[in-house]
Formats: sequence, structure tokens, C-alpha cells
Amino acid sequence: MPHTIEHSPEASPTDPPDPDDSAALERLLQRRFSCRGFLPQPVPPEVIERVLALAQRTASWCNAQPWQLVVTRGEATERFRAALFEEMQRPSDEPPDFAWPTAYRDAYQARRRECGFGLYDAVGIGRGDRAASAQQAMQNFRLFGAPHVAIVTTPVDLGVYGAVDCGAYVQNFLLAAASLGLASIAQAALATRPGFIRRHFGLPDDRRIVCGISFGYEDAAHPANGFRTTRADWRGEVMLLHR
Repeated sequence: MPHTIEHSPEASPTDPPDPDDSAALERLLQRRFSCRGFLPQPVPPEVIERVLALAQRTASWCNAQPWQLVVTRGEATERFRAALFEEMQRPSDEPPDFAWPTAYRDAYQARRRECGFGLYDAVGIGRGDRAASAQQAMQNFRLFGAPHVAIVTTPVDLGVYGAVDCGAYVQNFLLAAASLGLASIAQAALATRPGFIRRHFGLPDDRRIVCGISFGYEDAAHPANGFRTTRADWRGEVMLLHR
């Protein structure tokens, strides 16, 4: 986590808190969800720029701000979508830049299963139908029909701390998008073929692929958008020490 706290130049740290700020943040956290069905309608450039400007306020270790993004629109999105989907038809032993989890156990496995079953139920996939679930998973590589994708990268020298900072950036990007009426989904799946992504976008070898964020406007009629994940009670996840 970042070891410093930064304050916006527009507000003094001694200003009293505005209760409306907490309420607005709660609304955004409640509103945001992982969208898996988008309208083809593109987002105006000025709205994309506003999302990027807000997300840039993310705190980072030593204020390094390690994130760099490639953001596509128009034909650039369509070229990437087609090329990525074609790439995923071929077998590869290329590892991701950041290792996948080795196992999901206990509560983590239960939450993962709840999320997966919720999605499958929403789109009418029966439990145990591996062919249909694999087909749904491949929609990741079609960007769920989104008109835009942001590829998030970090420099190799910053290692895991650069990736942690990018995680904070991704969360702020998602909230900024929600505040402007956009839908989005953070996709670790897009980091499956990091070498391909570097080649496709002409990125240097020292940039590590963290994830992608597909974004645009929600297709409210898409069945995949008809479910929401739950959250654990924070009291079971936090140790509060009094002495």
C-alpha cells in the first residue's frame, strides 16, 4: 500500500469533511459492477479524458505513478478484439507477467464459486456444462463487446509494488467511469498473452501487463448484467486493535 497520504491542492487537509462526499462514494461503490455486455456506442473523447484525469489522482508508493495505459477506440478496438480472439485460438505456454493464484481455498473458493455460478445462472448455463462455460469465458477476449479497452502496464523494475499501485489505479478508474455514467470491467484474462499484447501495441519489453479494463455503456438488456456479487461483512476481515 502507499506509505504517504496525498491531499488534493484544491482542499486543505484541515477542511471539515463534507458528509455528501461519503454518500457519493457509497453510491459509486454500490453502482459499480463488472459489466459483461456493452452497447457499441462509443464514449466521447472528453469523457474518456475526464476518467483518465480523475484516475491519475491515485496515490502510489513514493508517488511513482507506475501505471501507463493504452486506450483504444474505433478501429483500434476492433483490430485488437479480432487479433486477441484469434490469438486465443492457438495454444501457448507463455506465462503471464504476474503469476496466477496457485489455489483458491475456503472462503476464497466459496466466493469465486458464488461469482461464477451467479454469472452462469444469469446467462442460462447449467452447472457442469463445461463447453458453455468455456464459451462464456472466451467472451473476455471479445471484450464483451465494449467499444474501448484500456491496457494497464507497469515497469518491470518496480515489481509487485508497481502492480499494487496499478491495482489502486484500476479501482479509481472504475469509480471515475461509474461517476460519469459508464460501465466497465477489470479483466485479468487480458494479461494471459503479455507478449502478444506488447507486440500488438508496440510496447517495450520492460513494461509488464497488469490487466485490461473494457469500458463503454452498459447493455442493460444483456442477461450477463443481471446479477451482482456480494461482499463479506468487513468485521470478519479486519482486526481492530485497541491496545
